[in-house]
Amino acid sequence: MTDQQQRETESVISVRDLWKVFGPGADKVPRSPELAALSRRELIDATGCTAAVRDVTFDVAPGEVFVVMGLSGSGKSTLLRCLTRLIEPTSGTMMFGGQDILAVDARRLRELRRTKFSMVFQHFGLLPHRKVVENVAYGLEIRGASKAERTRRAMEVIELVGLSGYESSYPDQLSGGMQQRVGLARALAVDPEVLFFDEPFSALDPLIRRDMQNEVIRLHKEVGKTMVFITHDLSEALKLGDRIMIMRDGAQIQVGTGDELVGAPADDYVRDFVQDVNRSHVLTLRWIMRPPRPGDPMDGPVLGQDVLVHEAVRAVLAARKPARIMDSADNLIGMVGDEEIFGVITSTETVAAASSRPVTVAR
Repeated sequence: MTDQQQRETESVISVRDLWKVFGPGADKVPRSPELAALSRRELIDATGCTAAVRDVTFDVAPGEVFVVMGLSGSGKSTLLRCLTRLIEPTSGTMMFGGQDILAVDARRLRELRRTKFSMVFQHFGLLPHRKVVENVAYGLEIRGASKAERTRRAMEVIELVGLSGYESSYPDQLSGGMQQRVGLARALAVDPEVLFFDEPFSALDPLIRRDMQNEVIRLHKEVGKTMVFITHDLSEALKLGDRIMIMRDGAQIQVGTGDELVGAPADDYVRDFVQDVNRSHVLTLRWIMRPPRPGDPMDGPVLGQDVLVHEAVRAVLAARKPARIMDSADNLIGMVGDEEIFGVITSTETVAAASSRPVTVAR
């Protein structure tokens, strides 16, 4: 078995060479190296076609929170709709649990949507004439579950998302954050393998948005669902994502963990994207450790390579000796002292000061 076949077998979702092109003769674009190499503007001018998703390849592991982020028009929401075949891809392959999603017929696709994956949208899509418990149970009703069974399950997830006491309320009696909790409960009620989130919190007030992000983190810890989360907000991506894929003009620019994006950006676009991030809250010690030097004291604190820089500041500075960085087998792999710590803290403070400094415009 090749490495690619092994990744596809182990992944819940495996996407290869995915394209979505809108316009006349769209299917010709992925097959033509000349057309595929054109920029978005050049392709429109040459063919009248728009490549919303360009040659995207990635895997999502079981239980992973995989975040797709990018600015408006980057193709992230189109990609999500391709994954569920709400939009039909132009070319490529999409495997779900080892099954080729593009090869299934309409009946099997409906079954997958009812049983294997659920979506949480920015606009809640709640039924205004139905109570909370009835909205949450709607997917089970479509599946054909008995009234007693769907009510029992709905009440379970209502409690899970913190809505106990509101099961008899109507959507217009709830705040925006509570309505989104109903949407989340509805998605969870059918016990899907994968939850798809399409910028679900972007219309919420900042404080409510933060609460909902924390709710997703809590629920992920409790139920362990695989999640694909779409956002344009880098801080949200870093907070929620086990791995993040950054998109631009339909193409994937970089896939990696938050510390990989901040510590080793793939190009200037990603570098600009992450320049305002508080690096000490994202980078781990493995990004800043140096090799041991002759004469280094070996009685300083011992820290793991996956400890965040800001969590190590007090231990390193209080010891006045470099920390010894150990791997999982207790092997010494590096040292972190004042110089390395201050290098990250200083760069973070410099970026923060620059971003808040008033701009003077020459007249």
